[in-house]
Amino acid sequence: MSQRRKKNSSDGETKPRTSFVNKFFRSSKLRPTKAESRQKSNDLEAADFQPSDDAQKTENILDAAKPLPSEMELGSRMEKNEQFLQKLGRKAVNKCLDLNNCGLTTTDVREVVALLPLLPDLEKLDISWNDLIGGTLRSVTQQMHLVSKLKILRLGSCRLTTDDVRALGEALEAIPELEELNLSWNSKVGGNLPLILQKFQEGSKIQTLELIDCDLTSEDGAFVGQLLPMMQNLEVLDLSINRNIGDSLNSIAQGLKSTSNLKVLKLHSCGLSQKSVRILDAAFRYLCELRRLDLSCNKELGGGFEDSSAQLATLEHLEVLDLHQCSLTVDDVTSLTQVIPLLSSLQELDLSANKKMGGSSENLLSRLRFLPALKSLLINNCALQSETFTALAEASAHLPALEVFDLSWNKCIGGNLKLLLETLKFSESLQVLRLSSCSLVTEDVAVLA
Repeated sequence: MSQRRKKNSSDGETKPRTSFVNKFFRSSKLRPTKAESRQKSNDLEAADFQPSDDAQKTENILDAAKPLPSEMELGSRMEKNEQFLQKLGRKAVNKCLDLNNCGLTTTDVREVVALLPLLPDLEKLDISWNDLIGGTLRSVTQQMHLVSKLKILRLGSCRLTTDDVRALGEALEAIPELEELNLSWNSKVGGNLPLILQKFQEGSKIQTLELIDCDLTSEDGAFVGQLLPMMQNLEVLDLSINRNIGDSLNSIAQGLKSTSNLKVLKLHSCGLSQKSVRILDAAFRYLCELRRLDLSCNKELGGGFEDSSAQLATLEHLEVLDLHQCSLTVDDVTSLTQVIPLLSSLQELDLSANKKMGGSSENLLSRLRFLPALKSLLINNCALQSETFTALAEASAHLPALEVFDLSWNKCIGGNLKLLLETLKFSESLQVLRLSSCSLVTEDVAVLA
């Protein structure tokens, strides 16, 4: 039968229109009605036998008894859905509805709501950066049970209201396969986090939880700590730019001890203090899979590494360490000198904007030679002095993988650049060398040329 259809099509007959859903899901189809399934079965068996007249009559009676949706109506809905995506400049992608930064309006949200029942195999829904849809999320979450296979839900910067937050919390149990949840840049999440996540059960499949700049309160932080033991599949936790959770770090750190699969921990600008280093250090030995650690822009952290960095050395798989703008002290640098060279897997190190390390980091920078996998080294605006710059230049000769090297805003480089370039001239990997505002002199420019 399929051969006859191909032949008819090639003879010039009109091809059946490709539906929006079939384009949207290359590997999935709408669930057929019982009548449609029966008809397909009959078509396949037609070449083998002819049914009796009585059987055919019975079949016709059964078909007539079941109300079928109008094909014209279904086709019209699908055409509207296609036009909706075309209007937003988006293309259909298999099992993914990506509408981030589309300027969605309330009317558009109604279109999305009408679309979801047609997408039973949807795995990714992204409507981030649409700040006009705040207050409309309940209409979307009411359809969540129809997309129960959803694995990724991104709602960043949508100006969610308290009602949106509550509606989302009610709907999450309808999508048990969820692996990634991003609610970043929604200030109403702060103070209401339990309303959203309270229905997470032990054994949750969540792997990524991003709550950047959500105005989380200390109570929210404590709740996260209590929730973490239930999220043993968690791999990415980003609580950055929530300045009030520093006071609840004890609870968070206690919860982190149960997330042995965690690979990324970001606490950028979270109001951490000196004692925070000690609290986190106690949790590090449980995070043996950690690959990325970001403690940057916590200006009160300075002085915290003096006696509390030993467990940092146990993160043998750590690839990225970001400590920029942490007000590191001389004693911090001394302590880190014993730790950082032991992180043999380290690929990215950011110590920039720590001006007090300029005259005390000679030993630390010299020992960077023990990090052969290092690809990115950012030491801009660290007030380096001649001795520390010399130690760094000599160490750079032992960094064969180095691709990005930022030394901007270190005035001592002026007149001394030749020393660095002599060690870098054999580098085959270096792609970016930043020397902004380094007081370069004519001789330096000539060497560069």
